[in-house]
Amino acid sequence: MRRFVNSAAVVSTFLILAGLLVGCSGSEEKAVPELPKRICWNAFASSDVLPVLPTGDKASVHHRPFVLAEDLDSVTCSLDIDGAPMFAADAALRGFERQVDWSSMDKANPQPIDVGKKGIIWDSGAASYFICEPSKGPNSPGKYIDLRITVGSAPDKAKLPSVLPALMKQFVAFAQRELKCGASDGG
Repeated sequence: MRRFVNSAAVVSTFLILAGLLVGCSGSEEKAVPELPKRICWNAFASSDVLPVLPTGDKASVHHRPFVLAEDLDSVTCSLDIDGAPMFAADAALRGFERQVDWSSMDKANPQPIDVGKKGIIWDSGAASYFICEPSKGPNSPGKYIDLRITVGSAPDKAKLPSVLPALMKQFVAFAQRELKCGASDGG
């Protein structure tokens, strides 16, 4: 009789635990919403951006064509999840190298990365620039392309130092190709 009681207790405990597990498994685990294969002017493979994106229900990508026509012109691509910006890629045309100003990131203690002519990474983004056409003098503008990537609520901030430099390298290569700037021209 004693064995029967112990077995019954074990079976009863098992059934209670199984019921709890079934209750938990009925709820779907959230994931990053489905994205097109490539995003932001086709500069990035979605699979490369996924590690920095949070979960959500709906994703949308917004941008205008990747064209930088005049000094201080800029273009932004924003990937929003559930209406909030979670990934942004910005490109700006500067006439002079001194106009590339990342001092607003100084508080974030940026670290150098080997991307473009100069690159940096911080806790929520990366920046780089390259020379498309150098200025010929102090009053003669050139074409300096300032690129930035920022992320919103990355699920695992520890992944950013390995993911962001690779994304920035893709962004620099894309911008050089689109703007017809050779890699030998500053980066």
